[in-house]
Parts: sequence; structure tokens; C-alpha cells
Amino acid sequence: MEVHVYATPPEVSRQLAEWITAHIETTLKTSDRYTWCLTGGNSPKELYSLLAAEPFRSRIDWSRVHLFWGDERAVPFEDDRNNARMTFATLVDHVHVLNTHVHVMNTALIPEKAAEAYAAILHTYFTADGPTFDLVLNGMGEDGHTLSLFPGQPVIHEETAWVKAYYLEAQKMYRITLTAPLVNRAHRVAFLTFGANKAHALREVLKGERNVDLYPSQIIQPIDGELHWFVDAAAAEEL
Repeated sequence: MEVHVYATPPEVSRQLAEWITAHIETTLKTSDRYTWCLTGGNSPKELYSLLAAEPFRSRIDWSRVHLFWGDERAVPFEDDRNNARMTFATLVDHVHVLNTHVHVMNTALIPEKAAEAYAAILHTYFTADGPTFDLVLNGMGEDGHTLSLFPGQPVIHEETAWVKAYYLEAQKMYRITLTAPLVNRAHRVAFLTFGANKAHALREVLKGERNVDLYPSQIIQPIDGELHWFVDAAAAEEL
């Protein structure tokens, strides 16, 4: 595991944009595609905007990039809470990625069917074992959750299904999420986290005793891949 600490959120986003771009460039020298699992929320908005603008946009061969999402709220695409909607607005609509390479979770279906449909897509890309995504980009909430793996939820311990849907009582909504076994087979996993409100959770996830039910981000541990944390000084103040 490697922790990259930068002074401010904008600097974190710039450095992560360079890191992702360089990884895409390197991977596409020997592969015909780059599979990237995106994250939602507010934290990656600046990162996505940077990647959608020069100089990063022209450095990436977007025609060979395949996009996925790590989790989704079971709300329509038109809803502002929809993770894919945010990513389209900040990134997808501004680069030359092929429509057939963009795989959103279909929230027009009932959540369980949406999870099944997404798993079916993933099975056309990845085998039952071996590596999965070239990169999974994750965020972390101040409660230590990542993806839609929230504290105390049974989905944290899912061992078989690649995608699960469940009702999150605390939010009064269904969530659809990739599970830890799939994510942990990625070549690279990068967390983007900043803000003093994340400092305690970050310390517990990285330095505390293992308790994935309390701090689900701890369960993301790539089997054969790399784990990186990109954080600002405020988030790292308790490390």
C-alpha cells in the first residue's frame, strides 16, 4: 500500500489525474483496452473535470477506455443523486469514449434485476478468477464506507456475487454495489479522500485494528494488485 499526501484537494486531484493518465498510457501500450471503474459523490468532480480538459484529454486514447461504476443509488439517471449522471456531466460527455464502452447500472430496472444485469456485463469482460479492472477508483465516507459497503451491512461479507442490491434503511433507498471479492482482483485500486472530517476514519482504516463491519474500507485489499490512497493534508492529519 502507498499513501500519497498533498497539501490541498486541488493538488490531490491534479496529481491523481496525472497518475491515472500515465497508467492508461502505459497499459494501452500492451493491451487493447483499459477498464476503469469510476466512483461517484462530490470528491472526484474536480478530478473528472481535469481529465476532460487539456492536457489530459488528448493524452488518453478514450476509444479504448471502458468505463464502469462501483456503486449506484437506485434512482433514475435524471436524478441529481445518480452517480453516473454526475460522471457524465463532468467527464463522459466531454471525451471521445465510445457509447458501447460505457456501462452504467440500469436503475430503470428493479434493484435486484439491475444488479443481475450489471453482473452479466462484467462476466463478458472478466473470468471467474484472475484479474479484473485495470483501475478501481474509490471514495471513502467519514463513516469509513466505500462503494455501497456501509458499516454493519451484510454485503460487506459477500463472497460469491459480483454485484449486490440491498435496501439501506439509514438512507431509505436501495443501493447497488460491486462487492469486495471483485474489486480486490483489480490491478490497481486508488482511494481519493480529502477533508478533516475524514481524518479519524482514515486513521482507523489504515492504522487501526481490523474491523470491516465498523470501517468497511478496510476490506478493500487487492490480492495481486496495488493499493493507493490519494489524500490531502487535512485527511492525513491523524496518520
